[in-house]
Amino acid sequence: MDEEVSGKSYDGRLLRRLLGYLWPYRGTVLIALVCMLVHAAADVVGPLLTRYAIDTYLAPNPEAGRSVLDAYLPKDPWQGMTVVSLLFLAALIISLISDFVQTYLMSRTGQYALFDLRHQTMEHLQRLDVAYYDRTPLGRLLTRVTTDADTLSELFSAGLVTAIGDFVLLLLVVGVMLQLSVPLTLVILLSLPLLLAITVKFRKDVSVSNRRIRTAVARINSYLQEHVSGMAVLQLFNREQRSREEFTEVNREHMLAYKDAIVAYGWFYPAVEFVGLGAVATLLAYGGYHVGAGELSLGVLVAFFQYAIRFFRPIQDLSEKYNILQSAISAAERIFQLLDTPAHVVGAKEASLPAGPAAIEFDRVWFAYKEDEWVLRDVSFRIEPGETIAVVGHTGAGKTTLTNLLLRFYDVQQGAIRIGGVDIRKVPLEELRQRFAIVLQDSFLFTGTLEENIRLGTEGIGGEQLRDAVDQVNLTDFVSGLPDGFRHAVKERGAGLSTGQKQLLSFARALAHDPSFLILDEATSSVDTETEVRIRLALERLVEGRTSLIVAHRLSTIQRASRIFVMHKGQLREVGTHQVLLAQRGIYWKLYQLQYQER
Repeated sequence: MDEEVSGKSYDGRLLRRLLGYLWPYRGTVLIALVCMLVHAAADVVGPLLTRYAIDTYLAPNPEAGRSVLDAYLPKDPWQGMTVVSLLFLAALIISLISDFVQTYLMSRTGQYALFDLRHQTMEHLQRLDVAYYDRTPLGRLLTRVTTDADTLSELFSAGLVTAIGDFVLLLLVVGVMLQLSVPLTLVILLSLPLLLAITVKFRKDVSVSNRRIRTAVARINSYLQEHVSGMAVLQLFNREQRSREEFTEVNREHMLAYKDAIVAYGWFYPAVEFVGLGAVATLLAYGGYHVGAGELSLGVLVAFFQYAIRFFRPIQDLSEKYNILQSAISAAERIFQLLDTPAHVVGAKEASLPAGPAAIEFDRVWFAYKEDEWVLRDVSFRIEPGETIAVVGHTGAGKTTLTNLLLRFYDVQQGAIRIGGVDIRKVPLEELRQRFAIVLQDSFLFTGTLEENIRLGTEGIGGEQLRDAVDQVNLTDFVSGLPDGFRHAVKERGAGLSTGQKQLLSFARALAHDPSFLILDEATSSVDTETEVRIRLALERLVEGRTSLIVAHRLSTIQRASRIFVMHKGQLREVGTHQVLLAQRGIYWKLYQLQYQER
């Protein structure tokens, strides 16, 4: 997945798609929008009250004209100023309450929308086939669900409605200023071309920096995920210094990108403030002259001074909201790129697997992870119900690929795989995989308890099934020796447990789910000799009543298999029992000699 995006500052299609996540909460958004409009209106009322108080009570000006308040406010200055002050306070309270309600509602709505987006992203990640994860660094996927999603949260909670409010406030301010004095309004508006030039320059600088920052963040996440996971190897080969140097370069890219963004923000706000103060100074000079000449009331000038501040503040806020929008569009582009990635392995609902025992058939199967680099070449065989089949061969012969195809982690390019005569491509994935249990070479345990790791959320597994599964893999003594038994806490990836213990727990997990088909993929290659003996003694109970497929390098674990398949360079070269294959003195015999030549 490429971290670079198109760089568009605005994409209507993406924005409409983002707004779709707010649609379920449209009632709340509408209330927030009304509160934002009330806040903008209350913000405009203050200067008008100031103007009225000055021109009516503090510095009476007969030329100021009549106001709608004249009919309602007392003529006495003390009483009139008291009422105006109370009205001003009421406007402030209304502005405060409406702003609080709007901020609270949109922040909450933003989190709900973000929750929905993250949930959808996680759900989609679970549907994507294994091939996608083979070519995509985990750190980039983490960035999608964390950093990019947080960027959208800022748009949902502080971008859309507040931007509308700033725009409405700007229109109201300009409208009221034109009503009060056109010449003074033109003095303020003369600063707009310079503000526009400053804003365009700022947007350009910040957009470039933001793209570099997001790319750098994704690279940092990818680098950290890979190197923290492989910390033992780093320390074993004394590669810490080299790793620190590489991380320094990746980290430096992030720092420099942020530095450029800081510089842009550093000059933008002072520049806008300078232009605004310059406009205010011009306003005071021009207005002061006309007040002295009797052509303008003092109240209007003071009101314009307050409106000038309200005029430049939304412009700064809108520029900031533009950057939030731009960042959100870029983040949305990457998230939607992930969400639009199709799952090539999709379960159909055309057929169901037979309820009882069923045969497994590979019919002239060809498969390649990369185009024209065939891993399996015209492989055909049939496994009868209840058979225990062992698959052996040199590294890269295609043994694990057989199990990956059987579970539909990948789809074959040519040929077909059938269970009970039904093509597995026509069966729902959930139905297919729930018939299987698999134990891999690298056992994976989740943070939780032993019980939770064996059940994996399957509610139908009772306590008796749990204990029986543990007993069948000869792990009862270990569990009984723990202070908390099945409720013993398991740390991340099973830290604190030995490799053998984690592998035996994986065996117990597979058995507890009582599968029709059992797959052991190099399940004993990473355990010690004592554990291997315990597993070998339990194998007869493991495979009893099940169709089993055992992929192994250690030939000692598969000598009692019903048949042994010998894979070589992607082809099924030999089939037979242990004794028959030894008598043939072929590939299997050579593998056996390599492992037992010293004996």
